[in-house]
Formats: sequence, structure tokens, C-alpha cells
Amino acid sequence: MTGIPSFTGDASPYGGGDPYADYRTADFAFTGLVDLADRRLGAGVIAANDEFFAERENMLKPEPAEFDPEHFGHKGKIMDGWETRRRRGVSATEPHPTDADHDWALVRLGAPGVVRGIVVDTAHFRGNYPQAVSIEATSVAGSPSSEQLLADDVEWTTLVPRTAIGGHAANGFAVDVERRFTHLRVKQHPDGGIARLRVYGEVAPDPAWLGVLGTFDVVALENGGRVEDASDRFYSPATNTIQPGRSRKMDDGWETRRRRDKGNDWIRYQLVEQSAIRAVEIDTAYLKGNSAGWAALSVRDGEGGDWTEFLPRTRLQPDTNHRFVLPDPVVGTHVRIDIYPDGGISRLRLFGSLTDEGAKRLAARHDELS
Repeated sequence: MTGIPSFTGDASPYGGGDPYADYRTADFAFTGLVDLADRRLGAGVIAANDEFFAERENMLKPEPAEFDPEHFGHKGKIMDGWETRRRRGVSATEPHPTDADHDWALVRLGAPGVVRGIVVDTAHFRGNYPQAVSIEATSVAGSPSSEQLLADDVEWTTLVPRTAIGGHAANGFAVDVERRFTHLRVKQHPDGGIARLRVYGEVAPDPAWLGVLGTFDVVALENGGRVEDASDRFYSPATNTIQPGRSRKMDDGWETRRRRDKGNDWIRYQLVEQSAIRAVEIDTAYLKGNSAGWAALSVRDGEGGDWTEFLPRTRLQPDTNHRFVLPDPVVGTHVRIDIYPDGGISRLRLFGSLTDEGAKRLAARHDELS
């Protein structure tokens, strides 16, 4: 773990008005990567030792934490995060918790992968955030229970050593551990609350699983695809286009600002590995007056390969899932979608299978990370 700007020290009391007005954050380079702890990928908080004031599952909500100063319940202030009760010592003469006392939560990543950075967000936790946090990771196959994860024979690797953090702030940590992980153990010392947990990294899929599937979406986030770059991210991130499932509302896809020149917008993707693509879906769900007018797809093989168009510029309809069966398989490692002139799409699906070379490279990478 490499320390990067984080926010230690007390947060100011809430003074009314905009609750985010004095929120402290920074530009973390790793936040352009996939959030491996995204609920939409299947992540979950499977256990916690305490969640007296606020439920552990709140940590993985995709939207920013909300704050209502008037919202109270039978147990006290309702917080949008995970919050434990105050720890106490063993007696009147020793009223304070010990240095070893802490609360913990077990997080299942939505997609196994290599962690590059973590954000522990304490938004709206001003006088009730933890003094410090630490985070460990492990790799366990299958769907282990909390009891299995906490067994003595499970090996945990430290990603974030015990580090002081600040309240009402995004506390960021860069991680430099070249391993594939499936679960995290988040500790807060000695107690308190965390609004959101973001775990940024690169998906590292199981080659055996993809091999059994045969034909699958070779650009999907959950299978190891990723967005390399995009011309515009004004209204929503390009990564939305390869999220699981269909879009549920307009901002669940990718939408660009209105162009006032003669250019066009685009997204460039890296596939899970070299693949043979046989069918395509371009979905414009919930994009009605702002869907792309036309789209074209190109492929290249390798970082330095030439781009070859395999789906010519094609008219798109609003709020429609368009399906295309390719006359011949298209082989490559990268795909670019160009939309004309601007607008957006909600999802892109590229159905195919790994080539023999792609399968070999993916298996070698999996062995290296394990």
C-alpha cells in the first residue's frame, strides 16, 4: 500500500445548508478503474460484527451518501452508511476500548480482481467516524460463508495497514499488491461509521468458467472487459455501457453533451482477451430524444494493430435493443464504437468466445495472479 492524500483530523460540525459544502476529497488516479465492490456486479457485505446504528449493506450503494439532519429512529440518528455502537472498556476504572478493539465487515467483491486503489468514504460522519481503518484481502474459491472466511486456515493479505482517517471525507489509498482477490475484511478502529466503500481495480476472471460458457459477452465488465477511453463523459460514464443487465433509467447508460462541430463521439474497449466475435447488441434503452443517430464498430488485434470496421455505420432507433449477427467471426483484442454525431447508448454486448491464443494468455495471467 502506498499512501496518497487522505484526510486525518476532525471534521467540522454540520452547520446547515448544503451537507456536502465542506466535504473533503481529492483526485485519485485509480478511480477511473472498475469498482470491484459495485453491487451491480454482485458485490455484497456478507457479515459484520456490529451494525447497531446503520446497516452494513449501505457501504456498497452506488450513489453518494445522503444526509437528512431531521431523520432519527428508535436507536438514534439514521445514517446512510455502516455504523456500529460506541465501544466501551471493561470497567469503570478502564472505561476506554483497548488498542486492539475494532469492528469488522466482510465484503464479497462483485468480480474477483487485482485491487489498485480503495476509497473509504466517511461522508456525513463528522463526530462518529472511526479513528483509523485497515483492510485485508483474501482469495477463496466458490461462495464461502462468513464462518469459512474467518477460519484459521484462510490467508489474509494487508492492502491498507492501520491508518488514521478523517470524517466527512473521501480517504484514498493506492494499493500495490499484484494478486487476485475475492473478498475483503474491513476493520474500523475502534468503532464508528463508514458511508461508502469503493474498491477500484481490474477484473481477473476465472478462465475455467469462461471456457465452460463457450460463447459469452467478451466486453462485459464482469468477464474482464473494460473501457480504455472515451471522447466524452459529460452526463454519464462510458463504463455504464458494459455493466450487467439492461439500463433501468436514462443516466444508467452513456450520454454525451450536444456536439456543435462536425465530429463524432466514441468509446474504445479492451476485451477480456483475444476473442472471436459473432454477434452484437447495441441498446439505446431509455434514450429517447437523445440516443445516437448512427453507430459503427471497428476492431483491432493488439495494441498496435490497425482498426478494421466490421459493422458499418448503421441507423439506431431510440429506446431499442439492436441485434446484429455477423456473417463471419471477427477476431481482435480491442473494439471501438463510433456514434454519430453525438447522444448515447445504454449497453454494448459483444458475443463470442476466446481464441486459443487468448485462452492461453488468460490462463497464464490467472496462474500468475494466484
